[in-house]
Amino acid sequence: MRVKCVICDSIEKLNDETLLAKRLRNRPIHTFMCETCHDRIKEKTNARIATGNFRLYRDKKSDDKW
Repeated sequence: MRVKCVICDSIEKLNDETLLAKRLRNRPIHTFMCETCHDRIKEKTNARIATGNFRLYRDKKSDDKW
């Protein structure tokens, strides 16, 4: 299976039997990111977290009891 990175537009070949290939085939909302782009984003995110000014906003889970 040929896939294209959403950031750098490089084309890579994946084995058809891998879990990632199955996810990309069956769920079109999933996107592929190559390892170099993934590592670059990971490094920059970790650097932002280390500054102390990084906040990760997640949905608040309500504790509603019936």
